[in-house]
Amino acid sequence: MQQVPAVLLLEDGTVFYGNAAGKIGTTTGEVCFNTGMTGYQEVFTDPSYFGQILVTTNAHIGNYGTRISEAESTDIKIAGLVCKNFTWQYSRTMATESIQKYFEDEKLVGISDVDTRAIVRHIRSKGAMNAIISSETLDLEELKNQLFKVPSMAGLELASKVTTEKPYMMGNSDAKYKVAVLDLGVKRNILNCMVERGCYLKVFPAQTPYAEIKTWKADGYFISNGPGDPAPMDYATETAKSILAENKPLFGICLGHQILAQAVGVTTYKMHHGHRGINHPVKNLVSGKSEITSQNHGFGVSPEALDLHKDKIEITHVNLNDNTVEGIKINNKNAFSVQYHPEASPGPHDARYLFDQFIEMIVGAEL
Repeated sequence: MQQVPAVLLLEDGTVFYGNAAGKIGTTTGEVCFNTGMTGYQEVFTDPSYFGQILVTTNAHIGNYGTRISEAESTDIKIAGLVCKNFTWQYSRTMATESIQKYFEDEKLVGISDVDTRAIVRHIRSKGAMNAIISSETLDLEELKNQLFKVPSMAGLELASKVTTEKPYMMGNSDAKYKVAVLDLGVKRNILNCMVERGCYLKVFPAQTPYAEIKTWKADGYFISNGPGDPAPMDYATETAKSILAENKPLFGICLGHQILAQAVGVTTYKMHHGHRGINHPVKNLVSGKSEITSQNHGFGVSPEALDLHKDKIEITHVNLNDNTVEGIKINNKNAFSVQYHPEASPGPHDARYLFDQFIEMIVGAEL
């Protein structure tokens, strides 16, 4: 097929030229990179990526096509894609369509045939920043003007843009445990992991008041992953505070981890360039064992703030690459959280024991 020129312009003025991938158009967002070598469709549909332009370090994207059942949400959530080789043809018999057709249907703009190694090294050095991709115009001045209007991810509340519009049920209504899910941008396989462990779920929109959620009389509560800055999310922080006040079993993942920390007075911060990939080493400080984890986050829980609340919180997991906080437990409460994604879709299943721990906590609270 005929190639259409495209351009990637970063906020600091750095420019990369390549060819259009997906829909012809223009898109903006915060640029970030993912180091995973597989699972691109799961990554594209992860709501935690909402508002971000994704750079894939794996050289081949699209080579095994796409499949409806491998989506983590109803549609693509990334704002744009940057990759080296965008493969229109695919070889997997289980795939339902090419990545080009998938992107066209989802109206996603991307750029390929660029030096992704150079882009990743630039982000690692300079930090996350906004960017714009265009295959409509190569006029840099025009693109700079558009990029100037894009808000910073810091201070941006995005969970309300990806949450469910109305509550819905998942699992067997006769299941042993009832779990209320606060949907800040939840991935389907997180829900699947709980259903597989005998949970009947009711998934609530992000801004549902706790007073309404508690009428369902759940055995446990879950606060999900999601996009954006946790700092402005007072509504979710207040919900977590209410759950803690009643000492109900509570589990948080990713953004849910940050919300739990905020609920006990610990601040969060925007990371230099975040963690995104499926091979991040984490040490469980309780068991002494290490695990390889799937991660996607640009904000973290402040270790300095945690030092001021040692009487309230125990650090349970740390990142072995940079020693950032990866897990916490609230002292004298039935509540814990992790920064990474134990459902690991995609990624290794080293951390799925955390779902079992949540069930054990629910059982213990009932005794």
